[in-house]
Amino acid sequence: MSEQESIDPMNDAVSPQYIRLLLADDDSFIRESLKILIGLDPGITVTGTASNGREALTLLETGAIADVVLMDIRMPDCDGVEGTRIIKSRFPDVRVLMLTTFDDDEYIIQALQNGASGYLLKNVPPDRIIQGIKTVHNGDMLIHPDIARKLASLLRPAAVPQAHGPIDSYGLTRMELGVAVAISEGLSNKEIAAKLFLSEGTVKNYVTDILGKLSLRDRTQIAIFMLKNK
Repeated sequence: MSEQESIDPMNDAVSPQYIRLLLADDDSFIRESLKILIGLDPGITVTGTASNGREALTLLETGAIADVVLMDIRMPDCDGVEGTRIIKSRFPDVRVLMLTTFDDDEYIIQALQNGASGYLLKNVPPDRIIQGIKTVHNGDMLIHPDIARKLASLLRPAAVPQAHGPIDSYGLTRMELGVAVAISEGLSNKEIAAKLFLSEGTVKNYVTDILGKLSLRDRTQIAIFMLKNK
């Protein structure tokens, strides 16, 4: 059964500084445990829970507000792979973070192809899950470089463009190129800022400029583009 919190979007109970999270997992015990543990963080508000991807979509369509959907990758009826596809098709600005296990490589890749912002292993501590939610909410990815390389090799050629000529023909500055390479290595904005001695705000601006120059949609596509064109 799905659950939607009775939170008025105009109510100050959910102010803009909060990350609004929707949980999707077919195991009710895990669902409720995550709701309690994540809800302890003052920066995150759980606005709804669902038992599969389609229920999560229904909640969003009927008024639940979410910045991030934390979703199990293996669920009956509508798993995380399909759930990501249908949610991103209707709500492209919502970030989707997958919960998975060690042997789910193919599922992870399919979810990333469908627009997921990354994945976390189910056995990580609650603080890692909370940090992961905040990371993808900030526009960063949670993708191990090995998975990114595998994804790049499996994507259809048209999904992410191959460079036509030298990479510098795209007009990337030296710093933008450095940021793009760091993204392909799986670094977050914070890590890129530390590596290149920049502020996080400056890194975000570079990411926006890179997306425009390469005509790409998101950071995942930047990573794949760089890995394909190295």
